[in-house]
Amino acid sequence: MEKFKIWWQATRPKTLPAAVVPVLLASALASADGLFNPLAMVLCLFFAVFMQIGTNLANDYLDGIRGTDTPSRIGPQRAVATGQITAAVMRRAAFSTLFLGFCLGLTLIPFGGWWLLLIGVASVAAAWCYTGGLYPLAYNGLGDVFVVLFFGLIATTASYYVQAGVVSSEALLLGLGCGLLINNLLVVNNYRDMEEDTRAGKRTLVVLYGRSFARLQCRISIIIAASVLFFLSMRGAGFWILGGLLPIVAGLFLPSKLKQAKTPADYSRCLILSSRVIIAYGIFVALGILIA
Repeated sequence: MEKFKIWWQATRPKTLPAAVVPVLLASALASADGLFNPLAMVLCLFFAVFMQIGTNLANDYLDGIRGTDTPSRIGPQRAVATGQITAAVMRRAAFSTLFLGFCLGLTLIPFGGWWLLLIGVASVAAAWCYTGGLYPLAYNGLGDVFVVLFFGLIATTASYYVQAGVVSSEALLLGLGCGLLINNLLVVNNYRDMEEDTRAGKRTLVVLYGRSFARLQCRISIIIAASVLFFLSMRGAGFWILGGLLPIVAGLFLPSKLKQAKTPADYSRCLILSSRVIIAYGIFVALGILIA
C-alpha cells in the first residue's frame, strides 16, 4: 500500500484533468455536430492519460537526476529526488508508460489516417524533451508553450478530428481556452518552485520574469478562456456554453491566492483550485454545447 501511494503521487493526480477535459470538450462538440464516435473518444482518452502520466514520470526522473528537485522543496516530494524510487526504475516506468500510450495512439489511425502517427511521435518526443534532451523545454522558458500546444490545441483538435474527420475553428478555439486554463497548473507549480528552479538553472517564465508576471499570466489566460466562450456563443454555440464562465470566475481568485501563498498547504490549495476550474470548465462547457 505504501508503494502504491508513492507511485500514485508520482503520477501527479492533480494534473490528470489536463488529459481528460480536452477529450471531453472535443467529444461534446462532435456529438453536437452529429459525429460522435464513442470508441474513438475512449481511445483518445486513454492516449491522453498515458501521455500525461508518462510526462510526469519522465519529469520526476529527469529533474531528480539533474538535482532540480531536492528533499527540501516546498511542493510535494518527488520520488527519485527522495530516493523512494530509484532513477533506473523511474526511467523504465516513464519509457513504458509513454510506449503504451504511443501504442494506444496507433489504434486511432483507422479513424484519422496515418498522419496521426506524426502526432504520436511528436507527443512522445515532447513529453521527454519537456525536461530532457539537449534543449529541455521547461529549462528554457518553453514549458508553457508545450502545455498550451499539446494539452490544449493538439489534444482537442485531434480528438475532434478522429471523430468528425475535419478540424473545425470551434475545436481550435476550445483547445486554446482549455490549454490556457490547463497551463495555470504549470504556472502554480513554477511559482511555488521559483527559488529552487533558480538555483538549478531551470529558466521557467516565472524565473525569467518574476512572480508579478506569473500572476498577470494567470489573469490573461483566464480572460482569454472567457473570451473564447463569448465568441463561440455569438457564433451560434448558444447561451448555455456561457455556463463555463462560472468556474472561470472562481479562477479569477487564483492570482491573489498565489500572492498570499506561503506554505506548502497554501500552494496545494492553489493547485486544487486550478484543477477544479479545469474540471468544472470542461463539464459546464460540454453540457452547454450538448444542450444547445
